[in-house]
Amino acid sequence: MKTIKYPVSTEKSMRLMESENKLVFVVDKKATKKVIKEEIEKVFKVKVDKVNTSIDSSGRKKAYVKFNKANPAIDVATELGLM
Repeated sequence: MKTIKYPVSTEKSMRLMESENKLVFVVDKKATKKVIKEEIEKVFKVKVDKVNTSIDSSGRKKAYVKFNKANPAIDVATELGLM
């Protein structure tokens, strides 16, 4: 199972990245917060403080990933090619 599908790069997600050190990802519907956190930490070699999830109106599950202060979200976004 591929937990993380792709990052979301909307205006709102960019604002969250700048103001709250968060990135938004579309994830597998069956993925738990714990699994999402472990996967992000393993793939990007960063420390994650918190994961919140929600399901949008089109049925996609989104994970709002808050990174530790030591790991700026902008660095991960750059690695992903969002910046």
